[in-house]
Amino acid sequence: MFYALIVGVLAGWLAGKLVHGKGFGLIGDLVLGLVGGVVGGWLFGALGIPGPGGFAGALVTATVGAVVLVWVTHAIRSEV
Repeated sequence: MFYALIVGVLAGWLAGKLVHGKGFGLIGDLVLGLVGGVVGGWLFGALGIPGPGGFAGALVTATVGAVVLVWVTHAIRSEV
């Protein structure tokens, strides 16, 4: 559980730095990073890409998912 929180926070922070725009704060980044891990895992599986292993692999997967979520969230916020 602690491992997932660390990966989630780092992935959310990285996603916030990679995607320009308004940040979501620590809690928002944590949530995006945690959910991003699930989204990234699904995305890699749907594309037939084997997920990388270890801490770095989990971080890459979660960051990719979090970037997708941040991008979608920004797109939705700009429409409203």
